[in-house]
Amino acid sequence: MNRLPLEKRVLILSMLCEGSSMRAVSRIADVSINTVSKLLVDAGNACEAFHDRMVRDVKAKRVQADEIWSFNYCKQANAPKTKKQVMGRGDVWTWTALDADSKLIITWRVGARDSQTAYDFMSDLRDRLANRVQLTSDGLKAYIDAVGSTFGDEVDFAQLVKMYGQAPEGRRKYSPPVLLAAVKTPITGNPSEDDISTSFVERQNLTMRMSMRRFTRLTNGFSKKTENHCHALALYFVWYNWCRVHKSLRVSPAMAAGLTDKLMDLSDIVGLIDAAEERDRKHAVIGIKHVKKQKISN
Repeated sequence: MNRLPLEKRVLILSMLCEGSSMRAVSRIADVSINTVSKLLVDAGNACEAFHDRMVRDVKAKRVQADEIWSFNYCKQANAPKTKKQVMGRGDVWTWTALDADSKLIITWRVGARDSQTAYDFMSDLRDRLANRVQLTSDGLKAYIDAVGSTFGDEVDFAQLVKMYGQAPEGRRKYSPPVLLAAVKTPITGNPSEDDISTSFVERQNLTMRMSMRRFTRLTNGFSKKTENHCHALALYFVWYNWCRVHKSLRVSPAMAAGLTDKLMDLSDIVGLIDAAEERDRKHAVIGIKHVKKQKISN
């Protein structure tokens, strides 16, 4: 099997994590777009498994949750007009839960902005925490039932409900609405009013938009397949948690959270890909041997 040199694969993954489009990566790295796409898929699968295995028993105090909007293939209003109706076309929301102290992305989920995704998101967050936390979300009502169904009374939960007005006349198309008020609303337990905030997770949303081309607004770099969107997120979150030194912490979020004492780099992610391929190869060989034994016995 042909395999790109380690340095080339590290270059491709680095560019994908730093906001380059897949076609730009293809041109600069002098490889085909299919090669970039395959490496993204392999990295996404390996990183998703790594995150699921390693981000467990997180000892956090303050957790902030939020959702960031993007779209797949086309915007929601245009989805019914496409020639081929495909599940996942239109609005795509990425839900993230961030430890406010270590800046660790504890969990993430891609889906609609609805009650079912909120429940799945909160259920996974609960399973990754080692202790009771103060949880803050925005004013989305789906959080209230989701947190109640998953955490019960074992959480100090509050919402920061923001109220907006229209942007100034003449700047409504691209300017954000004007923030009129932010109301701190305790929901469950005894949340500290000083810690009712979503500032850190909202800043993380900006980092995501800066670091992944498919989140950039008003460009043609948006995701064309939901699967590739998820692969890009899985790669990004492992890179952000384990490989990237946070400017204010001077260590990676995973190190700050006590999950590791080692700073990973992108060559380690390539190692995850190679290890996954080796496991798949061994499983395939075992499967072939099992089939042969069955034929002989029959």
